[in-house]
Amino acid sequence: MATETSPLSRQPTKLDYASPTQFRFGIHQLPKVEFFTIGCNLPGINMGDAVFPTPFKDIPVMGDRLTYENLTINFIVDEHLENYRSLHEWMVAIGFPKDRKQFSDFRSNTSNTPEPPPISTSQDFGDTKISTSVSALFSDANLVVLSNKNNAIVQVLFRNLYPVSLSGLQYAQDATDVQYLTATADFSYQIYEFSDVG
Repeated sequence: MATETSPLSRQPTKLDYASPTQFRFGIHQLPKVEFFTIGCNLPGINMGDAVFPTPFKDIPVMGDRLTYENLTINFIVDEHLENYRSLHEWMVAIGFPKDRKQFSDFRSNTSNTPEPPPISTSQDFGDTKISTSVSALFSDANLVVLSNKNNAIVQVLFRNLYPVSLSGLQYAQDATDVQYLTATADFSYQIYEFSDVG
């Protein structure tokens, strides 16, 4: 027997729409990028599906593995390129194109990532800890969704994030108006989670 619900209890209690300009974004590893961030996305997720073959129509069955899209941010580049260079240095440390010292120097001198918490005994994937030797190359990030009165209402926490691409900068002498340089960066991460604020 179905549970009956009154029509009034089915009405939404919050009627304000989400605004694309009401957000705050931060990456612990990149404080100079955080201030200049002008756009970011809440990545989509995809579960996919499996197909169960039959002599007639194949039957789709829900998948069992989530795939997360990349996190993408846009930021204005400061005059001294400090925010752009900080992201560039992070990527160079991961790829160390010249020698392995680039990796160790970043880990010991440049990284803003705090020491990882003690290793958990849980076997859940969400509790998987990254080896201490490379933990400095990861960072957590958060996207805070603001209300129409600029109060924080929802936080999205990205765990173990790292950069996978950084756009180039295009200089031009023939520009007729000043358009400040912006850059786009893509990040991969382990997982993201929502939490209510306040």
